[in-house]
Amino acid sequence: DVQLQASGGGEVQPGGSLRLSCAASGFTFSDYTMSWFRQAPGEGPEWVSSIARAGGAGIYADSVKGRFTISRDSAKSTVYLQMNNLKPEDTAVYYCNENFCSGNDCDRLYWGQGTQVTVSS
Repeated sequence: DVQLQASGGGEVQPGGSLRLSCAASGFTFSDYTMSWFRQAPGEGPEWVSSIARAGGAGIYADSVKGRFTISRDSAKSTVYLQMNNLKPEDTAVYYCNENFCSGNDCDRLYWGQGTQVTVSS
């Protein structure tokens, strides 16, 4: 029974920062690459970042590269996303997932609890 619970979102002004967390359970956390996705109103999920099983350097979508940093804590089965220099276009609900998807293929995945990030003046 997979559970994915994101938290840490909020409303910030452009240029602000947030740190998101996603607690995972129901699977062996250390066996999976973990990813962050986001979904803006009326749009499908967009891949943001991924981190390998052993941690280390993450990979990032071009839109967030240089601003976001992904990390994970195996002892807590939690993946994090540090978001700096936030922009209005970052506004979305953010989710983590142990699977990767793109486009319509994202419909097949289980999506847990997301967290809302709103960037506006």
